[in-house]
Amino acid sequence: MRVYTIPTDAPEADGTFAWISTTMVMVTIMAGDRCGLGYTYADAATGKLVQTLLDKVVQGHDAFAHGAILQAMYHQVRNSGETGITSMAISAIDNALWDLKARLLDCPLVNALGSVRSGIPVYGSGGFTSYDDKQLSQQMGGWAEQGFSMVKMKVGSHPADDPRRVQVARKAIGDDLKLFVDGNGAYTVTQALELAHTFADAGVSWFEEPVSSDNLIGLSQIRSRAPLSMDIAAGEYGYTAWYFKRMLDAEAVTVLQADATRCGGISGFLNAASICWAMNMPLSSHCGPSMHVHVCCAVPRAIHMEFFHDHARIERMFFDGFCEPANGIMSPDFSRPGMGLELKEKNAAPYLTS
Repeated sequence: MRVYTIPTDAPEADGTFAWISTTMVMVTIMAGDRCGLGYTYADAATGKLVQTLLDKVVQGHDAFAHGAILQAMYHQVRNSGETGITSMAISAIDNALWDLKARLLDCPLVNALGSVRSGIPVYGSGGFTSYDDKQLSQQMGGWAEQGFSMVKMKVGSHPADDPRRVQVARKAIGDDLKLFVDGNGAYTVTQALELAHTFADAGVSWFEEPVSSDNLIGLSQIRSRAPLSMDIAAGEYGYTAWYFKRMLDAEAVTVLQADATRCGGISGFLNAASICWAMNMPLSSHCGPSMHVHVCCAVPRAIHMEFFHDHARIERMFFDGFCEPANGIMSPDFSRPGMGLELKEKNAAPYLTS
């Protein structure tokens, strides 16, 4: 287990939080001469729990007894709770187990999961509220020039200025690209409904977390009254299948999001995908593009992935085998086993904290 802390390339903020660095907790698990790699983006404290679970639960097990290992981890953390950093620690280990299993089978992870498609669209994600107009325009316009068909920006820090910033982004990308906004729960229901109609005038077709994702009643109210052309999305803070089921039962979203670095790993993401299948709901992955490209190419309801600026930058820097999008499509490398990632030790070493 290793913990890395990587400074951002510029101050970053959304509607409810600001940060200048990102922490990755990385797990490697050996079976014979094969090594599985997994990770989560979480506080360094997550790493201590990862080490405890590796020592007490994972070591010595059959690598193909994945389900038994996963259940044993959940039993081990019963008194700590199954959400938050507990779920993120389990996620990192689960992701490494999936990578290891595919490497032992000597096939890409997407093939071990069962391929549905060879590639999946991504949307460029950033547009932080800490950016000035020039930074916003350059980032949004840069993704447009690279062939992305969708981009997303952060809103919510200064609600009165958000309509103007959205117009800046629209001008930078032109009329043809889809423009998404992410409030990170910054608005009230009334604010969000008013802004949804204002944003729609600029062609915004996706409003993510207009209010807190825990406010299912509020999300449902917004979903029922937002412009018909606008998706309401949430789910990135989901840790369990029950969370996702409650969100969909409440008719809170038109697209569910899930994050394999938080929701119990790829196993948890598959649970979310099964719920989406049963309820005919589109699914989109949150952040960590390298962690999601294989599983999103293996589940039927996945429609696209988030290509988050901060995480894409780290994964490109840390991993040999990072899959660059081509014309807005990210595809697994079918020539590599597992997730196809190999750590660039020299690149990562300066950021190692424990």
